[in-house]
Amino acid sequence: MRIGELAARTGVSRDTIRFYEKIGLVAGRRLANGYRDFPPETVTWLTHVRTAQALGFSLGEIARHGRDIGGAPDDAEVLSALLEEKIRLIDTRMAELAALRADLEARVGTDCPLRRVGPTG
Repeated sequence: MRIGELAARTGVSRDTIRFYEKIGLVAGRRLANGYRDFPPETVTWLTHVRTAQALGFSLGEIARHGRDIGGAPDDAEVLSALLEEKIRLIDTRMAELAALRADLEARVGTDCPLRRVGPTG
């Protein structure tokens, strides 16, 4: 299918599809007239890519784990492990943000907000 039809069927812009092609996330072939032609399974793949992005995966992570997020039943165990790792990263980041928030909150209303706060401050 041509890039316009692919864009219409997936809700992904033509420019984004071209970018994904440039970085190797999708592959199409060139027709004799120079148009891009993508296989039908690209629709499903782009749906997986967009879902993975919405779940916090970067394009780099998607590219590295592409085979594992393909949606085949055999991929479920590997994908679940990737999701669990993403949850661990989110939990770590949330703890870091909570500590940062507490530090900021402790500095509000002090005579010198940038002075070190705590036992060594």
